[in-house]
Formats: sequence, C-alpha cells, structure tokens
Amino acid sequence: MTTTEVCRDGAEFGRLAAEWSALYARCATATPFQSHAWLHSWWTSYGASGALRVFLVRDREGRLVGAAPLMLRRGPLPALTPLGGTITDFFDVLLDDACPEAADALAAALADAARTALIDLREVRPGAAAERIYASWPGPRRRLADSLCLELPAVPMDALLTRMPTAKAQRTRAKLRKLDALGIEERVVRGDDVPAALTRLLTLHQRQWEGRGVTAEHTSGRFAEHLTRAVRPMVDSGNAMVTEFRLGGEVVAADLTLMSPSLAGGYLYGADPGLRERKVDVATMLLRHGAREADASGRATLSMLRGTEPYKNHWRPETVGNRRLLLARRRTGALLLLRAAAAGARRWAAGQARQRAWVARRSGRPHAGGG
Repeated sequence: MTTTEVCRDGAEFGRLAAEWSALYARCATATPFQSHAWLHSWWTSYGASGALRVFLVRDREGRLVGAAPLMLRRGPLPALTPLGGTITDFFDVLLDDACPEAADALAAALADAARTALIDLREVRPGAAAERIYASWPGPRRRLADSLCLELPAVPMDALLTRMPTAKAQRTRAKLRKLDALGIEERVVRGDDVPAALTRLLTLHQRQWEGRGVTAEHTSGRFAEHLTRAVRPMVDSGNAMVTEFRLGGEVVAADLTLMSPSLAGGYLYGADPGLRERKVDVATMLLRHGAREADASGRATLSMLRGTEPYKNHWRPETVGNRRLLLARRRTGALLLLRAAAAGARRWAAGQARQRAWVARRSGRPHAGGG
C-alpha cells in the first residue's frame, strides 16, 4: 500500500534532502539533474512563489519510493512542468527500483493533477523512469521529439581514438602530445576549494566566449549562486567533479562534470583565450580527462549533453534524442493538442532556418539567420 502527497513549500522541499538522496540511489535511471542538491538549489534561485508542486509517494512504512519534481505554470495554457528549467539537460521522475507499485501510485497522483493542468515533461531521456508513467497513463498523451544529445562509451582515450578515421586519429594524437609537452597539470578540486574554483570557471567561461555570443544566463548572478550552492554538496556526494587545468601555476581552464552511477556529463567549462593562441585543443584536453575519470569510476556513458555542435562529432558519438511527454485528462485534452501543435510549428520553423543556413553555406552567401 502506498500514499501520495504534494509538497508546495520550498523549505519543506529542502528538508527532504536525506530521504530524497536515498531514493535517488535506488533509482537506476536517475541522472545528476535529479539530485536533491541540484533541484532544490534551482528552486531557490529560479522558483516562483506558490508554484512548487513536488509529488511524493511513500510506502506503508513511510519511506519515500517515488517523486516527481514539478512546478505549476499558470496562464491561458496552465501546465505542470519540471523543476530545472532550461539550464537542466535531463528530466526524470524518481522511482524506487524495488517498489514496482510506486509507478502506478505516482501516475495516479499526476493524473488527478492533470484534470486542471497539462503535464508537460521536457528533456526525458530514452529509458527514463518517466516513460513508465507515460506507459500507464489513463488519458490523452503525446510523445514528441526534444533536444538531441551526443554520447560516447566511457572508455579510455585510446579506445575513443579507434572510432575516428585514421588520419583524424593521428592528428588528435599529435594534439595530445602537444598538451603533454606543454606540461598542463590537472587538479580535481574538492571540499572548501569548490566555490572559488567555480568562480574561476565562470570567469574563464565568459572570457572564452567574449565577443562570440556567450549564453546570457551563464553570466547572471542567479546562475552563479545556483551553481555554487548545488555543486559543493554534489562534489561531496560524488555527483559532480570540478577540475582545474594549470599552466605555469596559473589556472588556464576549468571544467564541471555532473555524474550519476551510470553517466558522466560535461556540463560547463571555461578556458583562457590564450590557449587558442597556443593552438591548444581544449575540447580534446577535456574529453581525455573526462573519459579517463568516467572509465576509472565504472560509469557506462560519457555524455556531451544537449547539442550537436560540430566539434563533438569528431568522435563519432551516438545521437540520442530526448523526448517531450505531454500528459492530459479529458478536461485538459485541448491543452495537449494546442501545446503539441505549437511545438510542431517551432520545429518546422527551426528546420527551415537550418535548411536556409545550409543553402547559404553551399552557395557561399552570408546567412542572416532568423525565421
């Protein structure tokens, strides 16, 4: 027998840390973005008053066996959407692997809430626990394509090089020899040194992208506060790793990797622009470090997270498409149709923009972008 409840108070959500972390450890599909430290910190920095809706399932002993971290977005198309927003690469619910009835109980609680608001779950990985909710959903539902992610097996660099064409692999080995010749030193940051290291990382990130269109949110105070608040406990629990790269005693690059038992994902990095002048391939440097750490820890997947930037494709990664799960009841079925239609229109417009850019590149004409 299970019971369900809804947490609507941020302070109460904060007090769930210990039992949330215990449930996280019992959910094989969980990613770092489902950790309590990440979610509660995000809510503290980005949450809207009165909007928190964290659905909880407990077994007969009162142990937490299921959770769906959501928030209510009001308006003409009211929807329950994931905590984490656009700075979070993967969403999922948490379900205790040893408690199969938790999925049905959580689905029932969400179905009741869906009578007045559409449930719109973005960035769901294939095989995620949320797919079990979708499979047993009693009302209208729709599965749409969402962001693309690129993933590699968590193996040493030598094994990754075998995925490349021979000539490209040889060039990459030359880049690695140059890195070694320069004497760049790696240092994994722990404990009280983490906050200062994150400040240096964000500074390097801004310098790296200066004049080249840095993501605006990455320069905001609330993002810095969230990252510092979330990452320190994640490092302590093994769900994050901060690494600094030093040359001549100075920090010239820094990387934040988020981790779960099965996955390691490079989330954010910063590099001194002077490394480009030295012809240092920063992406290769970071990937070698990430591959080595992920392999040593026994994780199966080295994720490059969302985005299909050209530099990622050098390694011939596997493309994995996130999914958007729309769930409704009869009363809110119209909201589902409207949201799905709007999403389809945006995908069509984005596809047209990509096609125009491709044609412009082929013809040698500049591309202005836009829709």
